[in-house]
Amino acid sequence: MALECVPLSDALGAEVRGLDPRRPVSGPDREMLIAAWREHLVLILRGHALTDAQLIAFCRVFGELDPPGPNPYGAPFLSEFPELNVISNVVQDGKPIGGLGAGEAVWHADMTYQDVPPKAGVLHALEVPDSGGDTHFANMVAAYDTLPGGIKEQIDDRILVHDAAHNSAGQLRKGYDETTDVRQTPGARHPLVRTDPDTGRKALFPGRRPHAYIVGLAVEESEALLDVIWQHAAEPRFAIAHHWRVADTVIWNNLCVLHRRDPFDSSARRVMHRAQIKGDHPVT
Repeated sequence: MALECVPLSDALGAEVRGLDPRRPVSGPDREMLIAAWREHLVLILRGHALTDAQLIAFCRVFGELDPPGPNPYGAPFLSEFPELNVISNVVQDGKPIGGLGAGEAVWHADMTYQDVPPKAGVLHALEVPDSGGDTHFANMVAAYDTLPGGIKEQIDDRILVHDAAHNSAGQLRKGYDETTDVRQTPGARHPLVRTDPDTGRKALFPGRRPHAYIVGLAVEESEALLDVIWQHAAEPRFAIAHHWRVADTVIWNNLCVLHRRDPFDSSARRVMHRAQIKGDHPVT
């Protein structure tokens, strides 16, 4: 069966069919995957249960793997495969086997507090709850394209501070103190509008809303402008929702897409193994 990518919506996303990610990916298939990922921003493969070694091998189709972000619990969750992270609410012997729990994860992009954020994120589902825990993805290229002209003029040359002190669940990372003045937010500074070097398309690059600050503006101005941007970026017309099945693998463009997660019953088990693809250069 030949590889094909079936679009999931007008907003973004495609399902990849005719490819077994457990096996080496040929040169032509790799080129098709990369082209589809750039066009659709989110790719979904269903029905292929991957070992950690197979997941890592498949992820390398998209580039070099980037180490996970700091683990709030200390040591890596997977000592044999430190390239991977575990996203889970499961607690065994009094210790979490993964991060982020069962609560809601609000709209964000991953690790944008770094000078060179990962260009892609990958999640592989091992266990999923019967309901809840869906992941939503939003197209920031479309969000930028549809901004009113006056807002574009206000943000095209602006720099945004991306908070390094908190993870996407709002937990304070080790080594950081809480700040009440967003002008003191620690983290990388990136253009609020980035240009994708592969496609030439412009995209909003807002990172995540809490603790963000637009450099050079009064705090009140920054907050008001960010509120307008986030209200627009979170509109349903830019987004899709992915309802997970066991053995799903999802790859998304971390620099052009925001994602969030619905909460789910904390007594249910949800276990995901996650990888990320190293960025090629600073955001511009």
